[in-house]
Amino acid sequence: MAEMINELLGIRYPLIQGGMAWVATWELASAVSNAGGLGILGVGGADVQWVEQQIRQMKAHTDQPFGVNLMLMNPQADEIADLLVRERIPVITTGAGNPGKYITRWKENGTKVIPVIASVAMARMMERAGADAVVAEGTESGGHIGQATTMTLVPQVVDAVQIPVIAAGGIADARGFAAALMLGAAGVQMGTRFVVAKESIVHEAYKERVIKAKDIDSEVTGRSTGHPIRVLRNQMTREYLRMEQNGASLEQLEQLTLGALRKAVVDGDVVQGSVMAGQIAGLIHGCDTCEEIISEIITGARKLLEQRFCLSENAIGNTCSDRFANA
Repeated sequence: MAEMINELLGIRYPLIQGGMAWVATWELASAVSNAGGLGILGVGGADVQWVEQQIRQMKAHTDQPFGVNLMLMNPQADEIADLLVRERIPVITTGAGNPGKYITRWKENGTKVIPVIASVAMARMMERAGADAVVAEGTESGGHIGQATTMTLVPQVVDAVQIPVIAAGGIADARGFAAALMLGAAGVQMGTRFVVAKESIVHEAYKERVIKAKDIDSEVTGRSTGHPIRVLRNQMTREYLRMEQNGASLEQLEQLTLGALRKAVVDGDVVQGSVMAGQIAGLIHGCDTCEEIISEIITGARKLLEQRFCLSENAIGNTCSDRFANA
């Protein structure tokens, strides 16, 4: 399956960088693509002019395949969708909605379309609409989340659709990558690990907060609004949860978080800003280059899979073959 996603996307390794708003700029995305993964530009709520500038920079800094993540709630989603056609973007991932009305046109333009989904029903719907693959994102992820965990979601989606499934949520090292493949995933998407990459333009205070995070530092806000978001706990999240418990209106909650992600990513305000990060943040202990991250994960996963396979063969009375010798 990993070979399938590599061939589909024209990449060396089945590892995709998440299209995180304010974080996934051309600096990070081009470094991931140059290292053999698939770098993704994160549109978020940006306007079409910003997206066009980012695409120009991507094309100037890598000759490898890359993608753009279109957040479908963006007020300029239609204009950006048209821009992606004109620019002949190799891969488009989508989030926060149904991209059905765009898929046919994108695919006619030669683009591979990979929606991010959080349920089996949505995966089936995207397959019927013509998606080339789906990202099954578990609730362990940072940012906007669904209900199901990666461990439960991925195998159910794999069983439900015929297109490749890419696992996301709670994956940051070789162990998580190997586990995702065992669940039937064709590849992995990671976000939080790349937030702290050396090429990431995220404020150093944000990176330091992620690196210092403990296993219990993750918090979910916005459940009462129907749009839950996973972040690292700080003064803003405590105030948000207090307001939720006291029955604050949607407008009051939105006012509290207005511009909060930019405040954290750009200004480095990790007290009042929204420090989006997955539950896996406690496993991240330093900053590496994108090439180092990808090499560590791919090499480590290959060794882990070989070791586990050999142990399994020995456990049932067989001998470990040399099938991994050329891996």
